[in-house]
Amino acid sequence: MADCKKNKKLRIGLKQSMKAISEGLAEKLIIARDADQYVTRGVLKLAEEHGVKIEYCESMKALGKACEIDVGAATAVIIK
Repeated sequence: MADCKKNKKLRIGLKQSMKAISEGLAEKLIIARDADQYVTRGVLKLAEEHGVKIEYCESMKALGKACEIDVGAATAVIIK
């Protein structure tokens, strides 16, 4: 998750993450452990299909803070 803090090329949120993965732009997917599995199931599958690395974060709040936003985030991707 330290990658988020030092890397400014991010897409934050489920829809933006899925779009970046589909377009082949994503290097790593970060998922909050407390995010609803129903919500994250699709993006996880997409990341696996596209060979994107997957990392987990302790919570949505922590992921949002690492991405320097004021709200929690279920997912974020680091762009290549």
